[in-house]
Amino acid sequence: MSITLEKGLSWRDVADVGKGEALALSDAAWSRVETASRIVERLVETGVRAYGINTGVGALSDTVIDRASQSRLSRNIILSHACGVGPLLPAGSVRSIIAAQIANFAHGHSGVRPQIIRHLTAFLEQDCIPDVPSRGSAGYLTHNAHTALVLIGEGSATVKGKRMTGREALAAIGLEPLVLGAKEGLSLVNGTACATGLSALALARAERILDWADAIAPLTLEAVGCQMAAFDEAVLALRPSPGIAKVGARLRARLQGSGLIAAAIGKRTQDALSLRSVPHAHGAAWDVFEQSAVVVDRELASVTDNPAVSGTPEAPVVSSEAHAVAPALALAVDSLAIAIAQIAAMSERRMDRLVNPLVSGLPPFLASDAGSHSGFMIAQYTAAALANDNRRLAAPASLDGGVTSGLQEDFLAHPTAAANKLLSILDNAEYILAIELMAAAQAQDVIAASATRARGTDAIQRLVRSRVSHYDDDRPLHADMETLRRLIAEHAPPEIDHV
Repeated sequence: MSITLEKGLSWRDVADVGKGEALALSDAAWSRVETASRIVERLVETGVRAYGINTGVGALSDTVIDRASQSRLSRNIILSHACGVGPLLPAGSVRSIIAAQIANFAHGHSGVRPQIIRHLTAFLEQDCIPDVPSRGSAGYLTHNAHTALVLIGEGSATVKGKRMTGREALAAIGLEPLVLGAKEGLSLVNGTACATGLSALALARAERILDWADAIAPLTLEAVGCQMAAFDEAVLALRPSPGIAKVGARLRARLQGSGLIAAAIGKRTQDALSLRSVPHAHGAAWDVFEQSAVVVDRELASVTDNPAVSGTPEAPVVSSEAHAVAPALALAVDSLAIAIAQIAAMSERRMDRLVNPLVSGLPPFLASDAGSHSGFMIAQYTAAALANDNRRLAAPASLDGGVTSGLQEDFLAHPTAAANKLLSILDNAEYILAIELMAAAQAQDVIAASATRARGTDAIQRLVRSRVSHYDDDRPLHADMETLRRLIAEHAPPEIDHV
C-alpha cells in the first residue's frame, strides 16, 4: 500500500510511512516541485542575491558565492553539517523524517529538483535506511544531513537489513549518486522534517499508550473496589473537558456489570486521588494530545525551508524568513511529554496501592507466601525509578539556551530535542503501564472468587493471562515485564462492545 501526497500529509500519514508504508506524489505535487525548481534556476541565471543559493549559510550569509561554486557549496553543506553523534535512529524514525522532508519539498517552495524527491521516495519503497545518529541536533540540521549524505553517495545505510556505504546502497536500489544543484544542499539540511517526523511517530505511540492507560486503570479500580459514583456522567460534566468526558465514558463502559464494583459500594467515602482522578488526569492528557496533534499537522502543512521561493520562473521571488524555527512544535511536544510523564506517574501510584499492604486489603506485595516470597515488591521499585526518570526528562527542551553560528542563530527552539525526550518518556511509560497491568492481573487472580469481573475488564485479564501466567516467585519478573510492554507497544487494547 502507498500513501499519495496531494496537498500535504497528516501526522498519521507520516507515522504510517514510519511503520513501512510507501509514499507517492500526485501529479499536482510533482508540478509544484517542478515549478519551484525552475524558479531557482531563474534566480541563479539572474544572479539575485539569495541566502544559500549564492551566499554562504549561517553567519556566512553575507559572503557571496560565484555561480561556478554553487554546486560545490551544496555538496559542502551536506558534508559539513553531518555532525550527528551517538546511537543510530531506528529505521522507523528515519522513514518518518524522510516522509516529512518530502512533504516539505512538495509544497513547492523549496526548489529542489524532482530527482531529489525520486531518490528519497525510492529509499522508502526499497527499504534503504540512511544511518542517522540520534544526537547532536540543536534544531534540524544534523539528522537531515546524514540522510542527504547517502543521496550523494557518501555516508552509510542499511538496505533490506544489510549495512553498506552510501554509494553501495544507491547501487543496490538501482540509483546513481546525485550531483546537487544550487540551493539543494541547504534545502536538504533545512526545515523541521526531523522534529516533525519524530513527533508524528511519538503521537502514534502516545495515542496507544493513552488507550492502554484507559484500559489498565479499570482493572486496578475493580481490583481495589473503587467508588464508581465519582465517575458518573453528570458529576464529571461539572468540569467541562472533552478528555474527561471521553475517559469517564470509557471507565463506565469497561466496568459495566462488575460484581466486584457492586460489592464495593459504600466501602469508602471516597477513593485516593490516584484512583478517583483517573478521568481528570487521563482526560487532561487526551486534551493535550489533541492539541499537540493539531500543531504537528500544522507543521506538516507549513513551508519550513529557508529561503522560500515563490512567484513564477519569469518573475521569481526569494524570501529569507525563519520558518525553519519551530517554537510552536517544541512547545507542543514538551507539553505532551509532561502529560505522558504525569500519566505514567499516576500508573505507578496505582500500582503501589495494589502491592502496599497498608492500603490494599490484598496479600502484601501480592505474594502467595509473603516473607518467603517478595511478589511484586521490587517491580514497584522499577516503576518508581522510571517515573522519576520521566520527571527529569519532562523538563522543557523549548527553554534550552544555546547560541550558534557566531550569534547569527541566537534563538533556538530545540524541537528535535523535545521530540527525542518525548520518545524516551514513552519508552518508560510503556514499562510503567506494563508493571501496573501485571500487578492488576495478579490482584484480580487473588479476588477472583469473591465476585464477578466486568466483561470489559475480563477481556483485559484474559489477554494478560494468555501472555504471562500467575506469578509465584518462580521466575524472573523481567521477562513478564518485557512481554507486557511489547503487548502495549504493538497492540491495541481489547475493544468494549458497548462503548
